[in-house]
Amino acid sequence: MMVVSTPYELIGRTQQKNRTRNALIAAARDFVAGGQTPTVEEAAAAASVSRTTAYRYFPNQRALLVAAHPETETTSLLPADAPADPEARLDAVIEAFTRLIADTDPQQRTMLRLSLEPDAAQHESGLLRQGRAIGWIEEALAPLRGRMPDAQLRRLVLAIRSATGIEARVWLTDVAGLSSEEAVALMRWSAKALYRTALCET
Repeated sequence: MMVVSTPYELIGRTQQKNRTRNALIAAARDFVAGGQTPTVEEAAAAASVSRTTAYRYFPNQRALLVAAHPETETTSLLPADAPADPEARLDAVIEAFTRLIADTDPQQRTMLRLSLEPDAAQHESGLLRQGRAIGWIEEALAPLRGRMPDAQLRRLVLAIRSATGIEARVWLTDVAGLSSEEAVALMRWSAKALYRTALCET
């Protein structure tokens, strides 16, 4: 019989433990925003939390950094009054996504670097972004289900994701020399162009 352990922060004094966990995450995000990759000990010191306590929440550096990723707790990028039209939904999601990437650029770059390390896939928490943007795009294009073959819809989602996000942003700003605003505008344009092309193929 498999025994499933309960996370430390869910056992007793949960509100206080939540505050401690959030303080560690906030400290880690501050480090990452400054271009640094904090250890659990460094985050603990910055948050005025003991090293022993910090390790109860985050057993290693990677677990801490995964929790500190800007997108970790975001479940949807659609507005509360999301439109029914899939193109409008897609534009709303891509606008929010590209702005999020722009606003958290230093953190995103650090996470991208970590996700490309040779041993990244060996860790249980390996894929730092874990496909969240793909889920947001799929949600935006949900009205297309039944109107477009599943394989074609999946290809469209992946094509849009490949043209947006931190990977595309790094190339557009660092290699192509675009400003942040120009990069955001081009990624939104690319998503719309891919969407319209896919519709023409249906």
